[in-house]
Amino acid sequence: MTRADASAPRVEIPESVPGAPIGVGARLRYWRRIFSAYGGSRQSHLTFWHGTPQVNERARAGTVDEYWQRFTVKADYPGPRDARGIPMLDYHGHVGLQYNPIAIAQYGLGNYNRWRQEDDPDRKQRFLDVADWLVDNLEPNAAGVAVWNHRFDWEYRTPLKNPWYSCLSQGQGISLLVRAHKVTEEQRYLDAARAAFESFTLHIDEGGVQVLDDGHVWFEETVVKPPTHILNGFMWAAWGLYDLWLHDGDARAGALWQASIETLHAHLPRFDIGYWSLYDQAGTALSNAASGFYHALHVVQLRIMHRLTDDARFLAWAERWDGYRRSPLKRRRAWLHKALFKLRYY
Repeated sequence: MTRADASAPRVEIPESVPGAPIGVGARLRYWRRIFSAYGGSRQSHLTFWHGTPQVNERARAGTVDEYWQRFTVKADYPGPRDARGIPMLDYHGHVGLQYNPIAIAQYGLGNYNRWRQEDDPDRKQRFLDVADWLVDNLEPNAAGVAVWNHRFDWEYRTPLKNPWYSCLSQGQGISLLVRAHKVTEEQRYLDAARAAFESFTLHIDEGGVQVLDDGHVWFEETVVKPPTHILNGFMWAAWGLYDLWLHDGDARAGALWQASIETLHAHLPRFDIGYWSLYDQAGTALSNAASGFYHALHVVQLRIMHRLTDDARFLAWAERWDGYRRSPLKRRRAWLHKALFKLRYY
């Protein structure tokens, strides 16, 4: 697959007014699903997502080998899988059981790490099964750009309609595929990684995941207008560019990786509210504080950014935000902030 040409149709991007109320029906569906996922007796998608983020101390900057986070628990995800062993997530409610390309990539990367550590052939096979799924499910969007689609609706500030794609699935899919190519030397894995990369070179109106904000490049986890700059998704996506640059020597990937570093340096202050980090730039009257999980993830990601760049500014941000997490008063204040946001918005 290749990038969209000049004659390709422009993509219609979901738009909303930040802070506008969610419709009554959508809000009821949202809360019904949330209560079922958090309070129900059967497992939900939360079983996969909400572990403890960890730096992979064995991963070495400048080398594409073990992935930068450990994903150890995700490698043993106990939830449902399809006949090929590919994990599926149960979102409960109207969303139900779904493939999530982000979760699939993280499951595969976790098994890759476990294989490298344990030399267990079953771990290697799980990793390669995911690589095959990613190749098989990479498809053109309306502009002809190769993406991994999420085939379910999702409640967000601007609701996402099936199908939707994300810089996060694009970046982590690339991270897995370049490792599959390194292990097997099968060209189809590298070809798919290169095709998925094209989305990072294109503006969201052209079918890509890129926007510019004050001259800085952002990659959007949720492709909506106005963009929301989800912080964790941006950093995870950027690591995919780093991996492709290291493995394939793609100068464009290297340039976008460097641009992402500059974006973080310029914009991290916007995500600091003096006692916690923000999840995104929602544009709502009350800012969207990160949950405890995502705040901890930000700290881990910033520590990894320091390891990859040797830039002490990332370590300083990690220490600052980790200090917030260690303060009981700031944790309580952040919890209240998040609860109020959830009640008011989504």
